[in-house]
Amino acid sequence: MPAITLGIDPGTAILGYGVVRGDRDPEMVAYGVVRTDNTMSPEKRLQRLYDAVSRLIAEHLPDAVAVEQLFFSKNVTTALPVMQARGVVLLAAASADIPVSEYRPIEVKQAIAGYGKADKAQMQEMVRILLRLDAVPHPDDAADALAVAICHVHSQRFLEATRQPALTHAPIRRT
Repeated sequence: MPAITLGIDPGTAILGYGVVRGDRDPEMVAYGVVRTDNTMSPEKRLQRLYDAVSRLIAEHLPDAVAVEQLFFSKNVTTALPVMQARGVVLLAAASADIPVSEYRPIEVKQAIAGYGKADKAQMQEMVRILLRLDAVPHPDDAADALAVAICHVHSQRFLEATRQPALTHAPIRRT
């Protein structure tokens, strides 16, 4: 059975998710976002994210979770909530005993568009093409999560292709 990957674009206000199936030519299974209300306390927002990611895991039974790593900017106040959301995703995956792979934004762009500095429009169009969709997935956070999932599939394919088989030697016969 083809592998199922849950891709996550973490965020506290909006967490994007994308589910793809396939080891070679992934197909889209589901995508969307989880929103939290900014009037909620931080701990309630994180609990909502944890519950939602746990439900996604229970519903889709992914073989792997792929998460975009935080691109650290100078604005620490924005980075901290994203780090917290990533932590919640990692906890939900660990609770379900699902391996997690993390990818830097430049790695995702390289895997999807072939160019580490691709802009958002290029990335969204490539996600649409790679998944054979009629339209670009919206909102942006969901398209980003699908890109992370596709990146994981491509990365796993590369790792499998570059694995060296164990060397075996036939016994040497002396005559």
